[in-house]
Amino acid sequence: MSNLLLDMIKDEAADYVDVRFTDPRGKLQHVTLCADQVDEDLIAEGFMFDGSSIEGWKSIEASDMKLMMDVDSAYVDPFYAEKTICVHCSVVEPDTGEAYTRDPRGTAQKAEAYLKSSGIGDVAYMGPEAEFFLFDDVRYSTSINKVSYEVDATDASWNTDTEYEMGNMGHRPGVKGGYFPVNPIDEAHDLRGEMLSTMKRLGMKVDKHHHEVASCQHELGLIFGSLTKQADELQKYKYVVHNVAHAYGKSATFMPKPIAGDNGTGMHVNMSIWKDGKPLFAGDKYADLSQEALYFIGGILHHAKALNAFTNPGTNSYKRLIPGFEAPVLRAYSASNRSGCVRIPWTESPKAKRVEARFPDPSANPYLCFSALLMAGLDGIQNKIDPGEAMDKNLYDLPAEELAAIPTVCGSLREALEELEKGMDFLLAGDVFTKDQIEGYVALKMEEVERYEHTPHPVEYAMYYSC
Repeated sequence: MSNLLLDMIKDEAADYVDVRFTDPRGKLQHVTLCADQVDEDLIAEGFMFDGSSIEGWKSIEASDMKLMMDVDSAYVDPFYAEKTICVHCSVVEPDTGEAYTRDPRGTAQKAEAYLKSSGIGDVAYMGPEAEFFLFDDVRYSTSINKVSYEVDATDASWNTDTEYEMGNMGHRPGVKGGYFPVNPIDEAHDLRGEMLSTMKRLGMKVDKHHHEVASCQHELGLIFGSLTKQADELQKYKYVVHNVAHAYGKSATFMPKPIAGDNGTGMHVNMSIWKDGKPLFAGDKYADLSQEALYFIGGILHHAKALNAFTNPGTNSYKRLIPGFEAPVLRAYSASNRSGCVRIPWTESPKAKRVEARFPDPSANPYLCFSALLMAGLDGIQNKIDPGEAMDKNLYDLPAEELAAIPTVCGSLREALEELEKGMDFLLAGDVFTKDQIEGYVALKMEEVERYEHTPHPVEYAMYYSC
């Protein structure tokens, strides 16, 4: 029987195979194997590695873990000098062969299996829109006596009067002015084009690229796919963005709020469920949605605060999710209206009918983020959670008393983790997530919260040093 990975090794005359997996925080990790060591037995039996070195995973006394290659995910890495084929892996227990409960990719696979077993649908499609920033220079310090950061870019709004050796050409977007001027204001067109072309060479489905609203902010269009597959694709998306930027002498970041006073970075996630080859979310209710789609929205809104722990997993995430600004913090839904945290995009075709969660950001682990969103939506369908009336007015212009009546998402990572601990039951259905996994994730993230809360901020010096 033909094996895609082995065939690719032979056809490409590959020197190495890069086995890749994702840690709980969402960072892609890898081990590189000599290609001549990869055979049918290794693919069937898996590759052993030390899981104790991965934060949030096993302790040293029970550290042996096994990577199982998904041969269908294989692709040729475009950045290595030696011909290298990359393959995404799931993690299993070496003694039982069962999925390791804290493996994010395994969670995504279990979420897809749970959807099928529920009878609600056959496949969940995810369409993430991950934004990012590009800088020319990034410096930061977190020593005991110094906390600072500084970023710079030649096309940044703050450099209109900077003296350059070759002169200052003056063409750059202003604050909140990056959507959509052509070049020379948009100077990163060719760079983004190379990112998109690289993704196409990897077999990824992409459709567009453009400058985003903030200074130095960008987005590439990644076409939707099934849950686990799309999480793999988002990991490849980030990998390509980071490495193409690096080749251009730029630094890319998916940090939600790297600069103050301009738009933050989000990752809107478009979602739909299909059953028997038909779109489950198309119907004759509000905005041509089905009743199941409305219940799905109800689940997202009801569990939004617990979801924040996975969809907005950094302390920096909540510098973007601030009430009173153009951020999707209000737990409301609407067709086309972008001011709530759930939107129903306009479409003519029932096949394109979908629900868009607008509050996630790209610092999220995509496997955990997509799985948690699906589980919340399925809980909404199973328990017929009413999302209430749609909010078709501009929520940012509501009177204060009316605005106060609309619930919001979390205001901090600490709050999100506390909400997750209190309201995790919907994630435990079908053993998609496990209590041990969530407790380990919360402990890992609380380390970040405590480090952040214990560190003085430069703004505090400006406000309080002379008090």
